[in-house]
Amino acid sequence: MTTKLTLKVDKSIVENAKKHTRGTGRSLSEIIENYLNRITEQEPSGELSPKLKLIVGVVKLPMDFDEKEVLRSEEERHL
Repeated sequence: MTTKLTLKVDKSIVENAKKHTRGTGRSLSEIIENYLNRITEQEPSGELSPKLKLIVGVVKLPMDFDEKEVLRSEEERHL
């Protein structure tokens, strides 16, 4: 069952959001509903998001890959 929700949002934000939805094929209501659902989930399902599922497995890392070491070296490189 759905219900109507009235929101007060800055006009420019609504206009930008509508432009965004035109390119996605989704409605503004759907995007807001999905957002509200995500932030109110009590227990994360542990399931990957559709976008994340698309990229999982694309990169193969060596078994001895040390993420912390790579992050540390990249931070030092960019300082």
